[in-house]
Amino acid sequence: MKQLADNFWTFRGDFKIAGVLNLGTHMSLVRRPNGRFLLLDSYDLGAEDREALLSLTDSGRAIEAIINVHPFHTLHCLAMHSALPHARLIGTGRHRTRAPDLPWETGMIEDEATQAEFADDLDFSVPDGVDFVSADDHVHVASVLVRHRESGIVHVDDTINVLAFPGFLGKLLPQSKLKFHPALGKALQKRPGAADDYANWAHELADRWAGTPTVCAAHSSIRNLPPEGWRDEVLGALVGVEKTLSKHRSAHG
Repeated sequence: MKQLADNFWTFRGDFKIAGVLNLGTHMSLVRRPNGRFLLLDSYDLGAEDREALLSLTDSGRAIEAIINVHPFHTLHCLAMHSALPHARLIGTGRHRTRAPDLPWETGMIEDEATQAEFADDLDFSVPDGVDFVSADDHVHVASVLVRHRESGIVHVDDTINVLAFPGFLGKLLPQSKLKFHPALGKALQKRPGAADDYANWAHELADRWAGTPTVCAAHSSIRNLPPEGWRDEVLGALVGVEKTLSKHRSAHG
């Protein structure tokens, strides 16, 4: 558990493929002005992080809600609900279908009406032009991006990545600038204008969230940005996928 701002904490965890390749995962904690807390995503914490979380939040009683923002990040939802059974459990439509026995709230976080409940503290963004839930379970491009309004910190799963070497190499070699998901071409909707919709969304996001100081990315790293870094790097990430967007335009219009 690491504090990044007065009212924002991050948890970095393990997510291993075949028990060997550690892709990493994360969860964030936000304290609201009323002293209550929101968790962004779910992660089955180890003993030290769990103790720190409970100590900060009155043994968890001050946590109002667990908000799961990526439709394909479902592995730890049961563990977090079991640890905090009183907290409102909010997810995407896919969370509800993948774990139907959990007490999900009716409202889904990809819907603006649900997002509006937390608008005093959080900004949300869902990418345009891509399938929110791809038919291919390996394509995890879309998610609900979250920005803590007070600190400006962005919490994002998969849609935006920070490439960083694991372990000791990560301390020696520089991390990448912000990158869009490499499977974007598979997620773009097969219709005219989808590539332009995605590009317009990225441009709007670069401007609307300008000044973001830090990005917490799920499977990679935390990136601290210079004053104009968010806008420059999001637009740079868009340049990086221009071939993918152009190919889509050629195929679909």
